[in-house]
Amino acid sequence: MNMMASPGNSLPAEAGPRRYRAIWISDIHLGTRGCKAELLLDFLRNTDSEALYLVGDIVDGWRLKRSWYWPQLHNDVVQKLLRKARKGTRVVYIPGNHDELLRRFLEINIGQIEVVSEAMHTTAAGKRLLVQHGDEFDTVVRYARWLAFLGDWAYNAALAANHWLNVLRRALGLNYWSLSAYLKHRVKNAVEYISRFEHAVAEAAAKRGADGVVCGHIHHAEIRDIGGVTYCNDGDWVESCTALVEHPDGSLEILRWIEDPAEFFAPSRARQAAAAR
Repeated sequence: MNMMASPGNSLPAEAGPRRYRAIWISDIHLGTRGCKAELLLDFLRNTDSEALYLVGDIVDGWRLKRSWYWPQLHNDVVQKLLRKARKGTRVVYIPGNHDELLRRFLEINIGQIEVVSEAMHTTAAGKRLLVQHGDEFDTVVRYARWLAFLGDWAYNAALAANHWLNVLRRALGLNYWSLSAYLKHRVKNAVEYISRFEHAVAEAAAKRGADGVVCGHIHHAEIRDIGGVTYCNDGDWVESCTALVEHPDGSLEILRWIEDPAEFFAPSRARQAAAAR
């Protein structure tokens, strides 16, 4: 089940933040115009957790090297993450390929944020989850970096087209729709790539003795069983605006923080009505 919210109008004031045992987010791509920083800030303000895992590509160093783009909202996201760490949330940063510069600073703390190559998280149900960004299982990133950069350019072009398409859709009263996600799931090679990636990640986790794995990288949120391994991908914050969360009982869920207020407030009102009965 996906829970939904909207920027600026997320939770009723009296409800307070939703509390989780752990939260995983990745592929924020701060430093790019496609980053949904406002939605992410709304998510961070309305959720709380014992542990918060930043599963790579938080800052997009590839794009920043080509052209500098850093609005105040992106700085606000960084400050909010640092504030959570200061207030007691265990914040763990696992660099990805777009913020690989931080891999030079592993096993240190930056403003009380731990920087590590990977982590092992144990759920309340006793399941061991290996947490990695996932780019090490991407043969294009590992062996053909020029092709990865070309793909990054094409992806950002699709995101730009996606932005203007959704400006038009909003003007017509239609909901948000991701062009890049649609293309990804309709192109046969892309679907096969996602499947190969998921199986490679799950197999590697099994060899490490983990019960499951949490990753990002491919911008495709998912929870499913692969050969007895719980494969979890927390998605991204440029297309789907998703996060993976662990509830107090150890169960896992993908949250989708979308832009349509009606889709959040309708179930929210239903919950309030049920509580009043």
